[in-house]
Amino acid sequence: MLSSSSTTVKNLPLKKRLCFLLKLVCFVSSVLIFCEFLIYYVVIFQCRWPEMKGAAHMGEKETSASVLKAMILADTHLLGEIKGHWFDKLRREWQMERSFQTALWLLQPDIVFILGDIFDEGKWSSPQAWADDVRRFRKMFKYPVSTELVVIVGNHDIGFHYEMTTYKVNRFEKVFNLTSGKLITRKGINFVLVNSVAMEGDGCAVCRASEAKLVALSHKLNCSLQKLNHSNKRCSDVKKLPASEPILLQHYPLYRKSDAECSGEDSAPPEEKKTPFKEKYDVLSQEASRKLIWWFHPRLILSGHTHSACEVLHAGKIPEISVPSFSWRNRNNPSFIMGSITPTDFSLQKCFLPYESRVFTIYCAAGALLVILILAHVQLLTPPFYFAQRLISKHKAV
Repeated sequence: MLSSSSTTVKNLPLKKRLCFLLKLVCFVSSVLIFCEFLIYYVVIFQCRWPEMKGAAHMGEKETSASVLKAMILADTHLLGEIKGHWFDKLRREWQMERSFQTALWLLQPDIVFILGDIFDEGKWSSPQAWADDVRRFRKMFKYPVSTELVVIVGNHDIGFHYEMTTYKVNRFEKVFNLTSGKLITRKGINFVLVNSVAMEGDGCAVCRASEAKLVALSHKLNCSLQKLNHSNKRCSDVKKLPASEPILLQHYPLYRKSDAECSGEDSAPPEEKKTPFKEKYDVLSQEASRKLIWWFHPRLILSGHTHSACEVLHAGKIPEISVPSFSWRNRNNPSFIMGSITPTDFSLQKCFLPYESRVFTIYCAAGALLVILILAHVQLLTPPFYFAQRLISKHKAV
């Protein structure tokens, strides 16, 4: 009987230590699961598809059938083997993968557009490095059969104009089944996909081919927008498209002097806003911008490249939305655009991803609490209650 009691006494500290260790494991696991998984659901769950202005006058079935739900993001910049540190790659790619997959699961878009700079080192990549980058992209941005993914080319994918080659362009187009100067039509809505890197205007081989395709698309769209009773011999042999003004999707923004007029929490920092933009580098040239507007008369332009948000009006009536970077490497507060689009109207809403600084704050607070708990357990840190009790007892003794 006595030996049994002594054994119980001896085992008691061990049981306490195991119990405490189990509590620590549960605490650490909970923090990790929340910061690396659940937080994306908590934040993105708050996003809602924008409603169309005329939705109140449309039936529920008609609305869902005619409205295209489009998710637009830009500048993912998957790091390559030259400049990408392994931990940076691991962290950023996990963040983007979780955000993208969570958004697809919660929001279920019909189509996703990525506005260029998919890769960070596509302009330098060897065939082997390119294949590895593509494999990682397909893993991160996998999508169900109910969703379509459309990718636009950016300068980091094929290089700036002076680095761009036919080989790099063809390599990109082969992977993403895309041709420069392509038009896609979904639910009666026309989207023009522009290789803005090829809008240099110097007559290079890629530039000539790209502009020729855009001119042909412009002719096709203009013929489709003409009234049916209007006779035009130039349009007699043209296969008609839905009579809907197009939406331009490209990487470079149209020409603007700077981001000085841009506002919002995800616009450029104040010290960068007044920095003048360089034509053909930060934005398209004035000539190329005029050409695109003249060719297509778009009702909306969506672009990336600057990594910051901006809304501008061209010719006093054509809105352009610059979509911020989707990567935490470029922003503390990445976001994407949710668009409800019909052949005659559109409504846009921004959806922010978790702030990286807030995730770090949670980790720091959890780490500090963990240290306090461990010190208190090993009695290196006296709990406040017992500390106060000892002070009172000493005072009474005196």
